[in-house]
Amino acid sequence: MTSDDPAAVPGAAAYDSVPGLSIVLDGPVLRLTLDRPTKRNAINDTMMYGLIDAIAQAGTDEAVRVILLRGNGENFCGGADIVARNAAGGAKPRAGSIQRRLPFQAHRLIPLICGLQTPVVCAVQGWTTGIGLALAVAADVTVAAADTRFWAPFSERGFTPDSGLTWLLPRRVGEVRARRMLLLGERIDAATAVEWGLIHAAAAAEELEAAVGGVVARLAAGPTVGLGLTKWLLHVGASNNLDDQLRSEGFGMELSSRSEDFREGLAAFAAKRSPNFKGR
Repeated sequence: MTSDDPAAVPGAAAYDSVPGLSIVLDGPVLRLTLDRPTKRNAINDTMMYGLIDAIAQAGTDEAVRVILLRGNGENFCGGADIVARNAAGGAKPRAGSIQRRLPFQAHRLIPLICGLQTPVVCAVQGWTTGIGLALAVAADVTVAAADTRFWAPFSERGFTPDSGLTWLLPRRVGEVRARRMLLLGERIDAATAVEWGLIHAAAAAEELEAAVGGVVARLAAGPTVGLGLTKWLLHVGASNNLDDQLRSEGFGMELSSRSEDFREGLAAFAAKRSPNFKGR
């Protein structure tokens, strides 16, 4: 069942698409599709705010158990649409304008994804650059088609990285490889991305849909409370010391043990059957 009508999903909130971004609630899956294929799905302001609003809403919507982010056409995302933004007479950014805009755009979107308890799956193909690269790295699980090219083009554009890439990349692939991408502008193919640990898996283009669908189905059928708290633990663990993290784990265990899915997991284990989690 695929529907924009919240009445089709009991208890679900309404989600509205915006130009360049398709937003569809499909059962427990919120599907966000970048939809400007003739522009390599470059993200403009309307799409940026649409992503932020939809993801923030999903984070408080019990009907949403997983978010799927993908791009329509041959490419996932060619970065931010800086051409359109500066098209009027070749206008240059006003002094301070970038610093004023970023907290409300990319610098709000990426922390939102990282801190969200709802799992985020990203399916990528073709060019995955700039903020598209950041989205792929910030997601919990990213699967790439074999033709995917990951690129941080900032050194060839004359400005510095954004979207948290100077924080995300070193933690995902290490300092040396992050410098290769950010300083030298190396383009990374899907096989290399898997080898480096930049993404989680690669698949032939014709198998991408099935590979991603399997991941989404598994997360959507999982113990939503426990998965969300596990994601939270991984997020805070990046800055916690061991003692603080152990306390956080104790807090997570206390909360997850109160869930219906925990009781179902125990019952299924005792009965030697597969659990039927409800996401509560």
